[in-house]
Amino acid sequence: MTTSIFVNLPTTDLDRSKAFYEALGYAINPMFTDENAACVVLDENVYFMVLTRDYLGTFTDKQIIDPKSQAQALIALTCDSREAVDAIVATGLAAGGSEPRPANDLGFMYTRDLEDPDGNILEFLFMEAAAVEQGPEAFLAEQGGSAPAGA
Repeated sequence: MTTSIFVNLPTTDLDRSKAFYEALGYAINPMFTDENAACVVLDENVYFMVLTRDYLGTFTDKQIIDPKSQAQALIALTCDSREAVDAIVATGLAAGGSEPRPANDLGFMYTRDLEDPDGNILEFLFMEAAAVEQGPEAFLAEQGGSAPAGA
C-alpha cells in the first residue's frame, strides 16, 4: 500500500494561494479544487490542500490559527542541491512570499524558510547524501568539523 500525504493549510485568499504555489512549479488538481479549496500537487504522493479558513474550520472543533502570527507546523521539503534551495526560495519571494529568517548552514544540511502569503512556513532543505547515510556527526568529522549543538 502506498501512503499519500495531504497537508491542510489555511488561506485568506484562495486565488492568491493558487498563484503562489503554481509560481513555485506545483500543479493545481482541478478535480479537487473549488471555491473552498485547492489541491496543490507536490508529487504523486504529496499534496497541499489549501483551504479557506471557514472551510478548514468544518474539519475540526479547534481554533484555526493565524499563520502570520502563530506556527502550528513547519513543513520541510527536500531539494537536490543548495542551489535548488536558493532558486525555489527566490521564486517564492518573487511570487509574494517572505523569508522570516536567514539561511541556516549546518555544513551537512542547508535550509531556508519561506512563508507563503498567508504565513504558512515551508522549509526547503538540502542534506548531503553522506550525512544521511553516516549521520551528521560522522559526516562532519570526516570533513574536519563538528555538528552544531542540537543537530
